[in-house]
Amino acid sequence: MRVKAGLFFVAITAAAAAGTALAQAPTRAVPDFGGIWTHPAVGFGPALKGPGPILNLSRTAKGTNNNARLVGDYKNPILQPEAAETIRQRGLIAISGKAFPDPDSMCLQQPVPYILWNFDLKFLQQKDKVTLIYQHDNDYRQIWLNQAHPANLKPSAHGHSIGHYEGDTLVIDTVGVAVGPYTTIDRLGTPYSDALHVVERYRMLPYEQAKAAMDLAEKEWMRAGPTVDPNYRGHGVQLEFVVEDQKTFTTPWSASITYLKREQTEWEERICAENVGHDFNFGYFSGNAKPPEDNTPDF
Repeated sequence: MRVKAGLFFVAITAAAAAGTALAQAPTRAVPDFGGIWTHPAVGFGPALKGPGPILNLSRTAKGTNNNARLVGDYKNPILQPEAAETIRQRGLIAISGKAFPDPDSMCLQQPVPYILWNFDLKFLQQKDKVTLIYQHDNDYRQIWLNQAHPANLKPSAHGHSIGHYEGDTLVIDTVGVAVGPYTTIDRLGTPYSDALHVVERYRMLPYEQAKAAMDLAEKEWMRAGPTVDPNYRGHGVQLEFVVEDQKTFTTPWSASITYLKREQTEWEERICAENVGHDFNFGYFSGNAKPPEDNTPDF
């Protein structure tokens, strides 16, 4: 009986000690994504592994992407036939000297991952959600932490996003992105379907690696956005996102975007309608596309 009692006491003592150790173990802090982050390139960066995004067939004399003529590579094997034909037709519009309408030129709320082109990004990190704020019309997305997607999901402009932290990485899962006549995945007019599924992974990156990744991305897409702080030598943020859509693509593909701190510390507004209204007046858009108008006074 004494032996049994002694063993029982040892077991209880060990369990209590283990419980105390677990209780005292420090909780790993989530990464702090505070500040204004920027990536001055217009489009997506290269894949970190595997198939990457659609590229522009129109090149400059230096061999870089010709931003003035967006002709997507419709022969890329990741495309399903119908998607390839859509990109081909939109490329012909660009070659003709006009612009095919897309979410930015039509001043729409932008779908995921198209919205990721935005130069500036702010993270609002809270206990139950993360809000991503973009410069384009101060648009934003809400990421609900440690939750599941609703069973009966109604499609919306940004879709429904859930997220969680994996160590130093913020992981976001998005489905239910609405499809419309002018919605595209990228600036090259790549379409998507109601089967679109996007997974984003944001993580901190040492300055040297972030700077090298940003320079590499700008070899494809020219720098057009705000200035990176030339004196900043802290960490950057790298986004890797994976796109799945079996109705549009033959395989999942991925791309990356790398951010550094912006030189200007004040958040600037970018009002879409003030930037593209003149384009319609000059007949720049194909198919009689026109940005939305509201002639009703606000007050």
